[in-house]
Amino acid sequence: MTALEKDPRKAVRQLAANLRRRTLKKKTEGERLNRLNRYERALWRSGHRCIAGVDEAGMAPLAGPVVAAAVILPPRYKLPGLDDSKKILSEQKRKQLAHQIKQDAVCWSVGRAEVEEIDSINIYHSGLLAMRRAVEGLHHSPDFILVDARTIPHCPWPQRGIVHGDALSASIAAASIIAKTTRDDFMAEMDILYPGYGFASHKGYPTSEHLKALKEKGPLPIHRRTFAPVRETLAAYPRQKILF
Repeated sequence: MTALEKDPRKAVRQLAANLRRRTLKKKTEGERLNRLNRYERALWRSGHRCIAGVDEAGMAPLAGPVVAAAVILPPRYKLPGLDDSKKILSEQKRKQLAHQIKQDAVCWSVGRAEVEEIDSINIYHSGLLAMRRAVEGLHHSPDFILVDARTIPHCPWPQRGIVHGDALSASIAAASIIAKTTRDDFMAEMDILYPGYGFASHKGYPTSEHLKALKEKGPLPIHRRTFAPVRETLAAYPRQKILF
């Protein structure tokens, strides 16, 4: 590398600079992935082997279920690019990571809480219900669970809630990516079933596009009727109440 950097030819020196940047980027990513495994490493040292990361997606949207995922990764698992799903800007990149996680994981599972349950028991408890269902769906019983931000009630396994866990734990980050991509795929299907609402783009979140469609077309059976924008629109579309 030093020889390349001292070479009189400009193209060779540029090659050396590119190689330096690539090496630094790889080193920085390796250090980040090491930090992402710090909670898992502490549990491995304590004798735990099947560590499940759990996270959910879809708490804020006006439509669709809340989806949770539980993932047990192999020990010392490192996947370049693995991060909190909200930090991964490209939908294609999230899908690529989700596919690789599913291939590599010891096991993984998703759980849902449907719109009717959200309207019945509220969104907070629906998120917990979806996470519990995801854990219960794992083919291997975990011996410890790491959860993003909270803990799961009525769960027989030891667990720990980590604030911003999807950015601090590899297992939770993997779960956040699977939960996000699973829910996004479902909302894309709803876009085909209910054209004109834009579900494929906004995924049910209260964007200006979604609010405009809701006001012009009225609510659908997949809308959460206890959420204020939907509740207010139902008053203007009394005939559509029979859909719920």
